[in-house]
Formats: sequence, C-alpha cells, structure tokens
Amino acid sequence: MTAAGGALAPAGAASAMSAASNAELTPRDFAAIAAIMHEDARIALSEAKTTLVQSRLGRRLREHGLAKFSDYVALVQSDPVERHAMVVALTTNHTHFFREPHHFDHFRETVLPVLKRKQGPVRIWSAGCSSGEEVYTIAMCLLGTDRSSASWLRNADVRLLATDIAPHVVESVRRGFYADNVAEAVPEPYRSLWMKPVQGGYQMADEARSLVTAKVLNLFEPWPLKAAYDVIFCRNVMIYFGDPAKEELEAGFVNQLMPGGHLYIGHSERLIGPAARHMRSCGHTIYQKPEVH
Repeated sequence: MTAAGGALAPAGAASAMSAASNAELTPRDFAAIAAIMHEDARIALSEAKTTLVQSRLGRRLREHGLAKFSDYVALVQSDPVERHAMVVALTTNHTHFFREPHHFDHFRETVLPVLKRKQGPVRIWSAGCSSGEEVYTIAMCLLGTDRSSASWLRNADVRLLATDIAPHVVESVRRGFYADNVAEAVPEPYRSLWMKPVQGGYQMADEARSLVTAKVLNLFEPWPLKAAYDVIFCRNVMIYFGDPAKEELEAGFVNQLMPGGHLYIGHSERLIGPAARHMRSCGHTIYQKPEVH
C-alpha cells in the first residue's frame, strides 16, 4: 500500500498507463474517431479539437491498458459498448442555471400565462439537457416565486422531459443535487423555495423533481416521443453539428411541436432549411410554430 492508502499498480499496468499518457493521436486515428462521432451523434470534430480528443480519450486508453490510439480505434470499431462510451466521453456537458436569461424572461412573461390557461396536458422538452440545470430552471419558473403561485400545478397535467446522450448526466438530473458553487447562480426567491440545503450543496425540492422525467436519448436516432410539445429547449447543442444535421434536427423539433408551441435555441445558433420557413421569430433565438386556423 502507498502512504495515501492506494494499492501499488503492477509494473505492466503502470507502464501501459504511462504509454497511454504519451500516446500520439495520428491524423489517421483522429479521422477514424471523427467519422464515428459524426455517424453516431452527428458531431463534427474539426482538427482544432485534436488536443481535446487526445486528452479525453487518453483516459479511456488507460482504463483499457492500451498504449496506442490505433489499438483504441480498433476496440471501438468492434465493441459497441466502448463505442458509446467514447461518444459520451467526447460530448461536451456545460450548462448553468438561468443561462441566457432572456429566454426565461420570455417563457415566464409570454408562454407561462398561456400554459396556465391551457385545457389538457402541458409538455416541455429539454433536449440535450446535460446535468439538468436547464430543466430545473424551467421547473422553477413554472413553480413561481412564492408557494401560492405553484398552486395551479396541483390540478394541471404538466410534465418536463429531459434527455441527453450521456447516461451519467441523465443520472445527475434524476438525483437533482447541485454543489454550492453551481446553485449560487439560482436567484432568490427560487433557491430558498425550490432547493433544499444539504451537505455539500443543494437538493432540488420534491415539487421540482416530481415534474421532471430524465431519459437517455440520441437526438439522431428515432425518437420514442408520443406527445406533441408546447415548448422545446435545445440550446448550445447544435453548435457541434454540421448544417445537414442541424437542418434535420430542427425539422424534427418543428414536427414535434404543437401549433403555437415555442422553440428556444442557443445564442449563436439559427434555424435553417424547412424549420426556418415554418417558424416565426418572436425574440432573439426564440421561435413559435404558427397556429392552425
């Protein structure tokens, strides 16, 4: 045992780990990895991402005791489980509460009053939800700034779906736990009403968690979604895709929206193709599907 209490690695394993740390990601190996990422997740990896890919996948090489990226490429080409693990490892998961606040201002001021009057189910989808800050921001907006403002939910059929390709972040959504430095982005009175202080951070209140269902979903595989959605948030996800993938995904969102429904996308994203023709702009990166008359 080492002084820190960890077992000493066998000499062979140590040398493999050292080799993995120094493994060169050749242009050929990068091209093979980029092709898999595009095929499986439509993520477009430019050569500018070589250092990032080398860093993130170096950990996978060490876990498998591999010394060369060519051996790892061969592994992912033959092992569907590791192939998915690689896609997850190269997926960026970055978000925070109340990100791009103008979206939530619009949601509260324009969309929420309509949802409160709606007869029938209310369905909202956070696509590419990462660790859940977005979907729980939506939940807190629905719950409101005092407990009486949440009373409308008692008799309403409201469900929030949060999906992501990465199982570990979907599990984070289900746990609904956020460290102090993450939760501090939540303004009062939302934080004191809908988040409970616990050791090391905050737990989302039951009222918020009960609204949310989190599932693993690859946006470029068939969607098992039966509902039409009143609101879809898909923000800062499409920046990783090429235009054909963006066009396909945006058209899918339009089809999944109810007439009159709203789509929120990231601050540097835009609608293209059929989606641009079928949606009405009603704010910066906010779009509405026209009502059927």
